[in-house]
Amino acid sequence: MTFPIITVSPDSSTQLEQLGTKEKCWFQQGESTMFLFKVGRPNTGENWAEKVCCEIARLLGLPHAEYDLALWGGKQGVITPSLVPDNGRLILGNELLAWVYKTYDPAIRYKSTQHILRRVIAVLQQSTINAPTGWDCPPQVLDAVGVFAGYLLLDALVCNQDRHHENWGLIVTPEYGLRLAPTFDHASSLGRNETDENRRKRLNTKDNGFSIENYVAKARSGFFENKSSTKAMSTVDAFRECAKANVSASQYWLDRLFAISESDFSDILGEIPDEFISSEARKFANAMLSINRNRLLSLNGTRHT
Repeated sequence: MTFPIITVSPDSSTQLEQLGTKEKCWFQQGESTMFLFKVGRPNTGENWAEKVCCEIARLLGLPHAEYDLALWGGKQGVITPSLVPDNGRLILGNELLAWVYKTYDPAIRYKSTQHILRRVIAVLQQSTINAPTGWDCPPQVLDAVGVFAGYLLLDALVCNQDRHHENWGLIVTPEYGLRLAPTFDHASSLGRNETDENRRKRLNTKDNGFSIENYVAKARSGFFENKSSTKAMSTVDAFRECAKANVSASQYWLDRLFAISESDFSDILGEIPDEFISSEARKFANAMLSINRNRLLSLNGTRHT
């Protein structure tokens, strides 16, 4: 069994999506639901990476955007239903931080040293911001920061290096007020830009500096420790820092990760159709997930297998 590939009619497009750098369009399916189709960039694994991360988020129990593999006009991509209800609005992180911190520059898209994790945590700790609408909160995770810790655990697990200030946000509606948005946009994960040749070399090397272990350790989040930082925090350090703000929630997410076996990751990767992923990409992503799972679980002081 493989994940289905949804064929989108070329006539379905209703409007172009201006945000971001990828080719995108909105289309309507059924009476009211709006879907976004995103074209993965050529010679990358962005489409399969997005789908794999979606399914891992499901295993973890995280509130997340749904993604399906898709074809539109002969182009490979993914489709995702809109996260925002008709009477709601998505407030992205850059807009939110610029409103709270008056000197914050929302126009710097990548590597903004103002995108400081402690600032984000402080904003999400406000009592007016709650967990995502419709998500069944476990007793250990009752606030937005606790949920966000789960997002950062996911980032560390898949080496998502694109959690910049337009890749998280809040949804506001008259009925529910301010709520953390489900996690979305994970295509920059799992070594999706690597060539198959480099994947083979890293899988077989005896050079520790070129190993997969070294590769995943270099993964950077979209957050900085402070304004003077010269590079972003590692994905594991970002989770560790957020864990300090909500210990019980972070432990809950680690327990959820412990309950997921390495074979679960293999099963997900095995369900990606061959036309979307190479065998080398499957092996490489699986190795990354195995290593990162152990790295995260060792934060408890115990290495789990």
